[in-house]
Amino acid sequence: MQTQTKQKYYTPEEYLAREETAKYKSEYQNGKIIEKTGNSINHNLITGNIFAYLKYQLRSQNKKVFTSDLRVWIARYKRFVYPDVFVIDGTPVLEGNRTDTVTNPSLIIEVLSKSTQHYDHTDKFRYYRSIPSFKEYILINQYEYSVEHYTKTSKSEWLLREYEATDNIVNISSLNLEITLNDIYEGVNFEMEMGFEEES
Repeated sequence: MQTQTKQKYYTPEEYLAREETAKYKSEYQNGKIIEKTGNSINHNLITGNIFAYLKYQLRSQNKKVFTSDLRVWIARYKRFVYPDVFVIDGTPVLEGNRTDTVTNPSLIIEVLSKSTQHYDHTDKFRYYRSIPSFKEYILINQYEYSVEHYTKTSKSEWLLREYEATDNIVNISSLNLEITLNDIYEGVNFEMEMGFEEES
């Protein structure tokens, strides 16, 4: 007779304690711990391009840009996540006075993988929308020129703009700056390592 493995559930405190000593990052989903896998070359190139561009453009402003080394806590849905790149407008709000976890991103950018793109478009976006400070969401396809840009309107509706040409300009309104797809995809080779999956 085959026995069924029982799912173990963790408290946020247990997750955070595990994460402090873990060799690899994991995300927390309402009691479940989901391990993250390694990123591909294209994923890293795109993430690096975006981070470097925003870091330079925001250097004299009271806005801070972070990578997935910093964690975001989504209180309503009890989620700890690691966005690829995100921006905080003003002072970071810490979760429980932890210096590795914040709660107030205004812009979140995810680089899509084949294994996570459905989640990034659906449930994860719904979780992000519960964050009061959250204003813009950018999804970047690492396999072709394709960027989806969601902007929160004054009526709390979300407006989608799509870009697929290399000279298209993405206007990030919450930061009052623009970036072209050429800047986003600089150095990316779509034919390289097409079969290599990574976690977004």
